[in-house]
Amino acid sequence: MPEKTIKIPGPDHPISVDLNPKRVVVTLGGKVIADTKAALTLREASYPPVQYIPRADVAMDLLERSATESYCPYKGEAAYFSIQTDGQRSADAIWTYETPYDAVAAIKDHLAFYPNRVDAITEQAD
Repeated sequence: MPEKTIKIPGPDHPISVDLNPKRVVVTLGGKVIADTKAALTLREASYPPVQYIPRADVAMDLLERSATESYCPYKGEAAYFSIQTDGQRSADAIWTYETPYDAVAAIKDHLAFYPNRVDAITEQAD
């Protein structure tokens, strides 16, 4: 397998990771899949912001590791999970960077959800 070039985000591709002050809740099929007050909001270039939720605040028993993998030159290798709840399955609904590059090390041990593969990702002020 060829070596991958590590790209450090710069002015042409800025990435920021900040603690989200709001509570973030993810639901699918009427079940709460994640509920946290410790989400990290990752903003990358011109993409929509993504909420990265600590694994400790995710119902990991509802997740199934997928064989899917991908690579981001700015964040590293991504692994995927599907959600299985009450007969409803959402394939590859979640991604995670288990060994992210140093520039985004804060997202280690966090999961991100595709908005179109869950019912809702809501942010609530406490």
